[in-house]
Amino acid sequence: MRALENKIPPPVVTALFGLLMWLAARYVPGLDLAHSVRVLVALLVVAVGVCFSVAGVLSFRQAQTTVNPLKPETASVLVRSGIYQYSRNPMYVGFALLLLAWACYLASPFALFGVLGFVLYMNRFQIRPEERALISLFGSEYSVYQTQVRRWL
Repeated sequence: MRALENKIPPPVVTALFGLLMWLAARYVPGLDLAHSVRVLVALLVVAVGVCFSVAGVLSFRQAQTTVNPLKPETASVLVRSGIYQYSRNPMYVGFALLLLAWACYLASPFALFGVLGFVLYMNRFQIRPEERALISLFGSEYSVYQTQVRRWL
């Protein structure tokens, strides 16, 4: 299964899970919620998700290190400030929140399995390989960081 590690860009993974969630919502009955309620809740969750992702990107840019998730071995700095004080993967938290917003908009409890699938996929095929690369680059500094800050939230 290592063939999938760091191969598919996380935005593409997010889009694929979003498509699966849409298909699930289309064929499995959902909740009967007013459209305005679904939109409002989804927009609130999207706003939080975008804030997480943008804060992660800005912290990387400020530290002048790579944002490319497919090449974690090119990181030049271990970023521990800003949003990275609270999550080791705020960009992925943001993507998961976008999928949660999509599930809210779809009003489909079954679509929530898409968020879970995304988290499981990212843990296995994106985050673990990134962590191996970061331990190789930053050694005990990254190991200590792992004990201080959670992977997601």
